[in-house]
Amino acid sequence: MGEHVIKLPDVGEGVAEAELVEWHVKIGDLVREDAVLAAVMTDKATVEIPSPVDGEILWLGAEIGDTVPVGSPIVRIKVAGDAPVAAEPAAAEAKPEAKAAEPAKVAPAPAKKDEPGSAAAKPAVNSAALKPVPRATTVGLPRPEGERPLASPAVRMRAKEAGIDLRQVPGTGPAGRITHEDLDGFAARGAAVPVAGFQEKTGVEEIKVIGLRRRIAEKMALAKSRIPHITYVEEVDVTSLEELRAKLNASKKPDRPKLTLLPFLMRALVKAVGEQPQLNAIYDDDAGVIQRHAGVHIGMAAQTPGGLMVPVVRHAEARDLWDCASEVNRLADAAKAGTATREELTGSTITITSLGAMGGVATTPVINYPEVAIVGVNKIMIRPMWDGTQFVPRKMMNLSSSFDHRVIDGWDAAVFVQRLKALLEAPAMIFVEG
Repeated sequence: MGEHVIKLPDVGEGVAEAELVEWHVKIGDLVREDAVLAAVMTDKATVEIPSPVDGEILWLGAEIGDTVPVGSPIVRIKVAGDAPVAAEPAAAEAKPEAKAAEPAKVAPAPAKKDEPGSAAAKPAVNSAALKPVPRATTVGLPRPEGERPLASPAVRMRAKEAGIDLRQVPGTGPAGRITHEDLDGFAARGAAVPVAGFQEKTGVEEIKVIGLRRRIAEKMALAKSRIPHITYVEEVDVTSLEELRAKLNASKKPDRPKLTLLPFLMRALVKAVGEQPQLNAIYDDDAGVIQRHAGVHIGMAAQTPGGLMVPVVRHAEARDLWDCASEVNRLADAAKAGTATREELTGSTITITSLGAMGGVATTPVINYPEVAIVGVNKIMIRPMWDGTQFVPRKMMNLSSSFDHRVIDGWDAAVFVQRLKALLEAPAMIFVEG
């Protein structure tokens, strides 16, 4: 019998460490080649680490939430054979959140007998006995209150939509992970019917902040702790813009995307920052340097199943209305599907954030550090407006924009927002050059 040591592979992009966000196995599990052992995250990309061999899990080298250096041993597996197997970390292909990565190619490495889980520490395992863990056929007891069952986001969403408490579902996957088959079997047997009437709830669920959620928390804390925000809210009459948008959509070619408000705002933003380049900038406050960018790379804050992401429309100044719309749609789909690349999620110079119909009356957007400005779009509402002789219905929308007050004075912020307002209220001006 031998031992196979799996080290954290090089996930590329010069990354020296990654965060362990999920174990798919536990000590004593029998695994097959290519079975997923763990998932690690680095800069919004998740990489799944597969097993290159059949064997028994002897030792796990980290806990969920730990930061693991590249090249560090993370799993030891007992394998059939007389000689130990050598392993060196190899490059792994990083895939964004919520997508399975291509299997990392990991070669073997010699085990040390004095390390935990060495081959000498456990009896030999016959390779013929390596069979998949049998699935449970009966419903087990509910998990203790507060214990979070292991399940993928897709399984959790299905359970939520079906009104099933995952604590009641026995998991037959690695480490008790609940699979789609477990959910189907539980639903077929009939979920527990909740007791009628009001009941006291005393449970407290502790959720460790890891992965993308921890990175979002860190970036928001960094932005609010280092940037003195000033937020400027202005109402905009978008009646004419909405009429133009409807006409363009009605006459568009079949291969063109449907226009939303965002492409118009992007083109207006390009014109406005052309007149105030200090808004299209990055502030390196450690070096005390402001970098004004000629190219307008617009970050589009997007809510995804995994959390907030900011895909970037690069060189918006070189894109027309339809091209902006196509790129926004492409990036939004990629972010939600988890296929956006690292390059598509970095490098913005100014950001637009919108909650669509959920946008509320006004918001206070948090600047996407280290940028100096962010433009927030609120929902459109029909309101009575006085035209000098009578009240008429108009489509009104508030812009809520935040600025880094160390770099942008209040007057400059007001000039910028008023320029956006003028362009959006007279949308023909967006297309006038010069």
